[in-house]
Amino acid sequence: MHTVVVGTSGTTPEDVIAVARANAKVELSAEALAALARAREIVDALAAKPEPVYGVSTGFGALASRHISPELRAQLQRNIVRSHAAGMGPRVEREVVRALMFLRLKTVASGHTGVRPSVAQTMADVLNAGITPVVHEYGSLGCSGDLAPLSHCALTLMGEGDAEGPDGVVKPAGELLAAAGIEPVELREKEGLALLNGTDGMLGMLCMAIADLKKLYTSADITAALSLEALLGTDKVLAPELHAIRPHPGQGASAANMLAVLEGSGLTGHFQEEEAPRVQDAYSVRCAPQVNGAGRDTIAYALTVAERELAAAVDNPVVLPDGRVESNGNFHGAPVAYVLDFLAIVAADLGSIAERRTDRLLDKNRSHGLPPFLADDAGVDSGLMIAQYTQAALVSEMKRLAVPASADSIPSSAMQEDHVSMGWSAARKLRTSVDNLTRIIAVELYAATRGIELRKGLTPAPASQAAIAAARAAGVQGPGPDRFLAPDLAAADAFVREGRLVAAVEPVTGPLA
Repeated sequence: MHTVVVGTSGTTPEDVIAVARANAKVELSAEALAALARAREIVDALAAKPEPVYGVSTGFGALASRHISPELRAQLQRNIVRSHAAGMGPRVEREVVRALMFLRLKTVASGHTGVRPSVAQTMADVLNAGITPVVHEYGSLGCSGDLAPLSHCALTLMGEGDAEGPDGVVKPAGELLAAAGIEPVELREKEGLALLNGTDGMLGMLCMAIADLKKLYTSADITAALSLEALLGTDKVLAPELHAIRPHPGQGASAANMLAVLEGSGLTGHFQEEEAPRVQDAYSVRCAPQVNGAGRDTIAYALTVAERELAAAVDNPVVLPDGRVESNGNFHGAPVAYVLDFLAIVAADLGSIAERRTDRLLDKNRSHGLPPFLADDAGVDSGLMIAQYTQAALVSEMKRLAVPASADSIPSSAMQEDHVSMGWSAARKLRTSVDNLTRIIAVELYAATRGIELRKGLTPAPASQAAIAAARAAGVQGPGPDRFLAPDLAAADAFVREGRLVAAVEPVTGPLA
């Protein structure tokens, strides 16, 4: 386990994932501590003046017109956390909450929020102690930041509300802080607001989705190649010179991956030998690099947006280097929300084309000699008929989840916040889409490997043989009479989800993109 050092200039997607998923320790740099102290001096000076400053000596949102007297300001900061911790619904996953807390700490450490160094240190201490606030599914509109989710995290810093301990047991946050030797924070001017006002939840989920989708797209290139092989398709459409004349980077990468998997195959190119020869393969086979590649390019764009947001200090108001404290709209989640929705669209399309190849493998009229539903004794056995139903149901849900959340907006806060991003909602549905896509690819893997093994007398590519052997060793069973299918599909899901499909193939192909 390594330590992630948080400075003033942002962080990386890799660091987000290390903290969120691998429990990496967090440490504030000396530079960050100095920047925190400088910004706090500016806030303290403004707090001492009679003129109202938003977030320092005023109310919030639609209540910003009220000037708050000094004796009520600590109560004001406590109250905003308590009142905004209004989430409802199921608990959000631990990794999402850890990403949320870490990214808020990243912005706090920038020196643009005016939070005291001691508050930032407490945030790091809570992460390092493995204490995870209970955050609920609903409560963020993705504007003024992920307010409710961040408020539940801030509540834990105050020693209030519920949190999950390092043992996975939910207890009152005050008890968990005491057990870890952490003093609850007593918030001062601007600090409550600064802990709530960011795109951290949606950004954390974006970083994790990008990492997961990158791996899934490599798996999808492999399963597309396996399906092409099982259908006796041609690999000529994967030639580099064809993709060079339409130079989308993702398309070229996917075609190269598929070609590497199919190298040495004895199954490809047999379509001209059939009684009714094909001139060309169906779109779901022939256009796999174009569809997979377009998704890859969308992921690359999403990563660019994520990296910009990871370098940002998202708060309102912000402390500028010249000492001004200025209100702004940088908390609006539109840039992140859009790419979250883009990714849900390309994930749905990838799932859709994979399902079409599976359906083709199961249809005796289009599979070019394979038995109906890849069954052992069709009629007595149903083969993979209902596995494709399950895959189709997943695709159908992904199409619904591809409807953009960011195209919606619902006014709030007495019309002060009259256009919101819905970025949190976009991120939540994308997580479901990524899960579903993993299952869809697993079903294609299951069907394609069975189809290849049913091609008696033809030798599959060495990489395909390696994938099949590893899958069978992992409990993904091959052809045979009907059996309880759900355990096989679960094994295929785990095989893809854990990256074992890619790991099985790369010793033969070399590293895949």
